[in-house]
Amino acid sequence: MKVDGEVVDLSKRLTYKGMMYEGVPNMVSVFGYTNASWTLKCDLTCEFACRVIKRMGRTRKHAVTPRNLQAGTKQEPWLDFSSGYVQRTIDRFPKQGDRKPWKLHQNYVADLMMLRYGKLDDPELVFS
Repeated sequence: MKVDGEVVDLSKRLTYKGMMYEGVPNMVSVFGYTNASWTLKCDLTCEFACRVIKRMGRTRKHAVTPRNLQAGTKQEPWLDFSSGYVQRTIDRFPKQGDRKPWKLHQNYVADLMMLRYGKLDDPELVFS
């Protein structure tokens, strides 16, 4: 994948709310919970993506890009999952941060509040 002619290594990028990638415009990936029903998180991710797309249409924006504006955000492994098949490839996964909105939750209630009811006005989610 390339952004503005430069190759993007997702294993070096933070994930925004567990679904979008730092510095990569207009891309959402869907990944479910590892500790609950997979589709619960998938549904919330799709709802959030639809909210973003609707806002882009209303405001006549063509791109939305997560930007990490928090100096000192620490990178952590994307998944806290001990299975061998994950641990053998965890270095290839994107990263999560140590604080919102870069911290990945494995908690439906927290994600429900953030993704379904949370505001889209976030300085780290840049609409252009």
